[in-house]
Amino acid sequence: MKMLQVAVIGLGKLGRACATFLLDETEMTLAGVVRRAGSPATLPGRLQRFPSVGHIRDLERVDVALICVPTESVGGVARELLQARVPVVECATIEGSAQAAYYAELDHVANSYRATAVVGAGWDPGVMPLLNRTFEILIPRGNSTVHRHPGVSLHHSAVVAHMPGVKDALAGEYSGDNGALQHYVYVELERGANFEQVRSAIAADPMFAGEATLVFQVGSLSEVEAEVGHGLVLERQEVAAAGVHASLMLEARFDAVAFSARVMLDAAHRIPDLRHGAHRYVVGM
Repeated sequence: MKMLQVAVIGLGKLGRACATFLLDETEMTLAGVVRRAGSPATLPGRLQRFPSVGHIRDLERVDVALICVPTESVGGVARELLQARVPVVECATIEGSAQAAYYAELDHVANSYRATAVVGAGWDPGVMPLLNRTFEILIPRGNSTVHRHPGVSLHHSAVVAHMPGVKDALAGEYSGDNGALQHYVYVELERGANFEQVRSAIAADPMFAGEATLVFQVGSLSEVEAEVGHGLVLERQEVAAAGVHASLMLEARFDAVAFSARVMLDAAHRIPDLRHGAHRYVVGM
């Protein structure tokens, strides 16, 4: 069996993860990386022996391309590759009616040019909706809740970081069970700074006034940055009039980028067995 030659389009965090994971694959290999004009001629670290090009046509052979560019650019890149009959895998986060229209458009392009695409092959979309749906199937009459680590707010972080006594800060937020917004603020203090004074200053600032805010002092902000945004608790409780009440809970800590890359590689494995058109990613497709 020939090794599947996989091109990676873009070398941001997702592209770097995809390319690196390909080094350990036994049935696929990295054909090369397509990067923006002006990028370094060679790839970093363990990837340096692979080609780095400005356009996919400069690679010798490509069996599938992993699109790892910002969401707003994915559609254009996908259409161009499909028109060149290059199979693609993408993981753009598009919601609601826009997602359905986007998938339908890629399906039309893929069928028109007799090409294949796997869409939504990431953590979210992709795996997270499948987990939610699985919980709903197992407990059809129930309520689901999802708790995520707070999303980072750069503006709020900057406000706190410039307060007296604060060496650095990281602010985030998420909606609680009742839908109310709650702020989390992690502060690394200057030597000799008083934590209670800093906490009072944050509470009094117009940016946080009138909103629930929890402030935590940490020794090293870098340790917090490594955790924020990479965890969740998914819980579903059965609603029943009588009898045993079932419940399910999934608690996870992970790197969402790495998980998305793993899903994209799984989708790439499936490409040779799929008919022309655009296919939504499902586990074991």
